[in-house]
Amino acid sequence: MVPSIARQSVIIKCSMKKSVLLGNYEFYYAAGLFKKLFGAELQADMPPQEILEQILKQADISPKDDREEYLVSLLKNYEPEEELDEEMQMLFAWGEKEDKIWMV
Repeated sequence: MVPSIARQSVIIKCSMKKSVLLGNYEFYYAAGLFKKLFGAELQADMPPQEILEQILKQADISPKDDREEYLVSLLKNYEPEEELDEEMQMLFAWGEKEDKIWMV
């Protein structure tokens, strides 16, 4: 997996408001962005299902624009696989520390 492709895919999907997350790599980058944008209590080493459960519990988030809103819907509608590896954790950290949100 090339991490930059997962990152670009999430950004393009949120900008175009089309498609769905296609794997845990995209899911982990998107979850890192979610943590950055909404202050969620998520960690890179959490199992995928636990991350999803925490995201689904977030009722008080307020997306600032349609891209953030689409990011939330992408995450809430994803059915994660059980696998978790170092690249997924790296993608989560990239999303969490992203300084160029929405730039491909």
